[in-house]
Amino acid sequence: MILVVGATAHFGRQTVEALATAGHQVRALSRTPESAGLPAGVEVVRGDLTQAESLAPALSGVNALFLVLPYQMDPAPILRAAQDAGVRRIVFLSSGAVVDGAAEQPDVIAAYHYGVEQAIKATGAEWTFLRIFFPAINSLSFAMQLGGGDVVRGPYAGATSAPVHEGDVAAVAARVLTGDAHAGQVYELTGPESMTQAEQVGVLGSALGRSLSFEEIDDQPVRAQLGQFMDPAFINALFDLMAATAGRPAAVNSLVEDITGRPARTYAQWAADHVADFG
Repeated sequence: MILVVGATAHFGRQTVEALATAGHQVRALSRTPESAGLPAGVEVVRGDLTQAESLAPALSGVNALFLVLPYQMDPAPILRAAQDAGVRRIVFLSSGAVVDGAAEQPDVIAAYHYGVEQAIKATGAEWTFLRIFFPAINSLSFAMQLGGGDVVRGPYAGATSAPVHEGDVAAVAARVLTGDAHAGQVYELTGPESMTQAEQVGVLGSALGRSLSFEEIDDQPVRAQLGQFMDPAFINALFDLMAATAGRPAAVNSLVEDITGRPARTYAQWAADHVADFG
């Protein structure tokens, strides 16, 4: 049995679907099972990562765990419960910001994910870390602006990434959770092409049948505005990561294809898959 934590978020949901489609026994953890909306045949169990007593029943009979955690969520309760249940394999969706071998991680995003990685290692279970930088799903943040016009305004038009489709991350996770050749591996997953933010908006426009453009604005007011609603250290770390990529092609690798046997989806494919989200 495989337990997916974070099963109703983008990456967890698609991993549940990939596992179920392949015929694997999969269980999904949800605070509200009645509204999870997962495929028929998936066992959905009630549990809350902040309530340790709710986790033991969800882990009964589980031999592999896929962990997708909200930023700053304490992993200790689920990892203790997994250890007590004898879970053999843990796969964690981590961040590409983590720097291996660093005496100190460069920012709060890297530090949080590095801390979770170390806590997983300490359980004694087999582990695999899937690290991603800027997933294609981040482009959904453009939707609100595009509801009122054809211009996306934001800092760092030239910031680059190799956006990876959440479906590809899920396909990799499914293979890693069910295969025996991935213990102790760190996989930094990328899409097949390096693109700037401005280029992504252009491709998105083609999918939507609209002439979209990206208008660069100063980053400081945006940092200040978002910092009123989110952790300012997180916002600054995210923006600093983006700023550091401007003018530098993003690293691209073949890991998605190497692991799944299928080429990684392009950003254009992601945009076509998500047209309805921008309606």
